[in-house]
Amino acid sequence: MLSLILLEIRKLLVSRSARIAPVVCFLLPFLWSFAPRLGEIMHVDLMSGWQLPAVSIGLTVQFLMPLFIAVTVAEMIGGEVAHGTLAPLLLRPVSRTRVIISKLVVALLFPLVLVLATLLGSLVAGLPHGYGEFMGGTGLGPGGFAGVGVLSPSAALAEVLRGSLLTWVLMLPFAALALFFGVLLLNTSAAALATLATLIVLRLLIVFPDAIQRILLTNYFNLYAMQGNITQAIVLLLIYTVGFSLMAIFAFDRRDV
Repeated sequence: MLSLILLEIRKLLVSRSARIAPVVCFLLPFLWSFAPRLGEIMHVDLMSGWQLPAVSIGLTVQFLMPLFIAVTVAEMIGGEVAHGTLAPLLLRPVSRTRVIISKLVVALLFPLVLVLATLLGSLVAGLPHGYGEFMGGTGLGPGGFAGVGVLSPSAALAEVLRGSLLTWVLMLPFAALALFFGVLLLNTSAAALATLATLIVLRLLIVFPDAIQRILLTNYFNLYAMQGNITQAIVLLLIYTVGFSLMAIFAFDRRDV
């Protein structure tokens, strides 16, 4: 199983979209750190480099990060179908389930790569603003950017790491969904489009009552900054991830490729 996972990682490393996406996520924080209208749009005047990760995550998690995930994960199936490399792989003495699970593991790790690239770029871009003690908040903890008083570097780091981890959890269902559509449609562009269309449709369901809103993925796009009891939100996102993953495995076992 490990050899299959390593094989999928090597395939991902040669994928053009998988190389471009982390670079973009790394570089964008440099733009945000000096954007003249940042305060007007994000309602924050940067006082510390610790605040930049929340800005970067908030601006990329709404559409850009799901877009990168949809295209790259869909390509894990669609790209192989297009190049004719998937069928020979299935002729090996390895079960289809193992093949799709290895792809699933790598697909679920890819959002973490994007989050880490965003975090690293934010911390580098935030160097001119400093990383000492400051009055305010990181945007990822209590009080948002206003904070609740003086914040120490260690406390700020803890909030940033927590927010980054929650961002990864938030993106997991979209990675699993993109893989499912990849198996279902066997085409990169069609699977990516279907994933993004699902995201847009879920956003349009904002007109429905709160009871429905609470079970929609798009209702938790601010998970990275949510405070208090977030167990229900995490459990729901993990249920979606497991559900989409099982659908991908089931479809792959029965799909004629």
